[in-house]
Amino acid sequence: MNRHYYISDNLDDLESLEHELEEHGINIEQIHVLSEKNAEVEQHHLHEVTSLMKNDAVHSGEIGAAIGVLLAAIILGLSWLFGWTDTAVGWMPFIFLAIVVIGFCTWEGGFLGIQMPNSHFQRFKRALKRGKHIFFVDVEPEQEPLLDEIAHHHPMLKDAGTGSAVPHWVVSWLHTWHQFKRTI
Repeated sequence: MNRHYYISDNLDDLESLEHELEEHGINIEQIHVLSEKNAEVEQHHLHEVTSLMKNDAVHSGEIGAAIGVLLAAIILGLSWLFGWTDTAVGWMPFIFLAIVVIGFCTWEGGFLGIQMPNSHFQRFKRALKRGKHIFFVDVEPEQEPLLDEIAHHHPMLKDAGTGSAVPHWVVSWLHTWHQFKRTI
């Protein structure tokens, strides 16, 4: 999937754009609006960016996990190299320590990431401060011509580039989950 970013200062136009995209088969889970005016976005019934997406917890947690795996490998390697695993205690305490280190590093990375804005949205910091809204859509390659055609009918919309999107399976899972919640 590819993510297409647009900048606008007109929430009415973004609401219209979102409805057009939905009518043409792009799921609501693929559409997001990032803004510092959350109350106005909510009044227009736009699909706003979740607080988890606004911070860098996931990205930083992944970095923390990678560091944790590296440290766990060092712990297990040193334990084996120094012969500590040949004692009566064996491998178990070192494996447990390695798992704890991975968990701690992942948690710490995510905790630090909560305090930082999402790295994917850094380039829009100035536009957001000026009161603009960032509209972005995650689309499959076959949906891109449709998105281009619909966006072309909204002259107030400024193209702000592309980026990497969430994997297809995440969007599909979210769509299935929302459909399930509506049936309950």
